[in-house]
Amino acid sequence: MKSVGTVKTEYFTFAQSPNELKLESGQSLGPITLAYETYGALNQEKSNAILVLHALSGDAHAAGFHEGAEDPGWWDDLIGPGKALDTLKYFVICPNIIGGCRGSTGPSSVNPKTGKPYGLSFPLITISDMVKAQKHLIDHLGIKKLLSVIGGSMGGMQALQWVASYPKHVQSAIPIATALKHSPQQIAFDEVGRQAVMADPAWNNGNYYDATKPERGLAVARMIGHITYMSDKSMEEKFSRKLKAKNFSFEFTTDFEVEGYLRYRGDNFVKRFDANSYLYITKAMDYFDLSADKLIPKERNSDLRFLVLAFKSDWLYPAYQSQEIARQLKVRGVDATYCEINSTYGHDAFLLEVEEETHLIKHFLDKTFRGYTIAR
Repeated sequence: MKSVGTVKTEYFTFAQSPNELKLESGQSLGPITLAYETYGALNQEKSNAILVLHALSGDAHAAGFHEGAEDPGWWDDLIGPGKALDTLKYFVICPNIIGGCRGSTGPSSVNPKTGKPYGLSFPLITISDMVKAQKHLIDHLGIKKLLSVIGGSMGGMQALQWVASYPKHVQSAIPIATALKHSPQQIAFDEVGRQAVMADPAWNNGNYYDATKPERGLAVARMIGHITYMSDKSMEEKFSRKLKAKNFSFEFTTDFEVEGYLRYRGDNFVKRFDANSYLYITKAMDYFDLSADKLIPKERNSDLRFLVLAFKSDWLYPAYQSQEIARQLKVRGVDATYCEINSTYGHDAFLLEVEEETHLIKHFLDKTFRGYTIAR
């Protein structure tokens, strides 16, 4: 299928003084810039907009190619003409979150009050704050109601938060490989990653922007994370116990293929990601909690439609957490479909199981769009 072609990242700035964004912590932030990309065209009724929400290490570049770049956007297989998010029918928007480091305001951004990067003076943010900032962007684009919000992992959390925060502005939601709240194990993995970053002497309490960056600490954090993204079976199929050379080196070096792969992933990650952003974003994920009827309160009636997707081999966000989302929705009488895809890819499956996801998402969106158009 065709790509959306060459795309450009756009920028929207808001929350200038004295209208800073009030955060869940009670602090304020502003001005704020959101980087975002759009694919397809908004129809005259502005009824075909889909908001794509990225995971921890993602960004606004979800599809197509930047000029001169070889790699497409992170969800290019699902966004484009004839694909799951068909840009011949839908207007797709993907913003980079606040707290990130890929064009949106975050700890590496310059604080206008000091002329220096925020560092740890950047306020702690939550998933709710990310969504509140995105709502300003959607208002700026003149969209009253989103046809759907969709995302995997932390993107799924944002999709759920949209439903909780702005139920009248969303027609449907597709949370993929996500949870209503982090389990102790998920919080533990995040904390180990944060400690790896903060244990790097170069981290310097977050003040490293004019000096050596904490690359080793961030690389180790990414290596830990990447292990959780795969499954035992996928690691066996990809690496098994293959050696990089014919024999053991009998040194503390990369004897095994899997060791080299993890070091490669860690070293590449530090080239494009900010260590402080890693701390802030993982903390926001740990704070997230829409359990106990906080997603759709008992007193609220809802006509939203949901497609909840999970993967059998995902042990980072195991299927029981997605089942709990579907269960809570069913109890509230919400139109919710739960599908569990038989994949061996682990948590990474939401980026890789293109054929299965395309079939399910296409059918769901077609039905939702037809129903929305008739209702209007």
